[in-house]
Amino acid sequence: MIIQAQQVKKVYRNGLLRVEALNGITMQVEEGEMVAIMGPSGCGKTTLLNCLSGLDTIDEGNVFIKGDNLRDLSDNERTAYRARHMGFIFQDFNLLPVLSAVENVELPMLVSRVPGKKARKRALEMLDRVGLSDRARHRPAELSGGQRQRVTVARALTNDPAIVWADEPTGNLDSETAEDIMSLICRLNRENGQTFVIVTHDIEVGKLANRIFTMRDGEIV
Repeated sequence: MIIQAQQVKKVYRNGLLRVEALNGITMQVEEGEMVAIMGPSGCGKTTLLNCLSGLDTIDEGNVFIKGDNLRDLSDNERTAYRARHMGFIFQDFNLLPVLSAVENVELPMLVSRVPGKKARKRALEMLDRVGLSDRARHRPAELSGGQRQRVTVARALTNDPAIVWADEPTGNLDSETAEDIMSLICRLNRENGQTFVIVTHDIEVGKLANRIFTMRDGEIV
C-alpha cells in the first residue's frame, strides 16, 4: 500500500462560514496503480489531492505515504518529503516563462541541491523521454500547449518519484493533444511502475485508470 487515507477531514473557515471540504475520506492506493478522482466541480477533488500529497494540512484523520504519517512531519519535513518522493503535474503548467524547457525541468533538482552538471544531464534525459529533446532551449511561449505539458511531465519525473499527482493534466488541451499526453502518462506508469493519482472531469481520462474514485460533496461515493 503506497497511499492510505483514514477518516480524513478538511474544513475551511472564513469568519462564521464553515465549509466541510472533505468529510471522512477513507481510501487506499496500491503501488504502481493509476487511479482517477472524479466528480462535479466543487466536490473536493483538488482538496483531496492537496491533502493526500501534503500540499495542504488536514483537520482530522491520517494520511500515510509509504507507511509514513504526514501528520507527524513538520512543514519543512513535508516539503522535503515531497521533493524526494513526489512529482506534480498541473493544469496550467506552472512553468517559469523566462526559463527554457531544460531550465524549467532542472529547477527542482537545483533547489534540492543536485549539482548543476548532473541536474542538466538528467533534465535533458527526461525531455528526451517525453519526446522534446529538440525543444530543450525553447521558452514556454515558444511551445504549444501539448509541448508545455510534456515539459511539466518531464519536470515531475526528474526525481524518479514514487507517486505522481496530476490535477486536470489535460484540462487546457484540445482532445487530440489530451489523448497524446494521456498516452505518455500511461506509458510512463507502465514502464516505470510509478503510482499516478489523477484528478479529472474527463471520462475519457478516467477510463484509462485502473480505478476511479467518484466524489460528491466531500465524500467518496
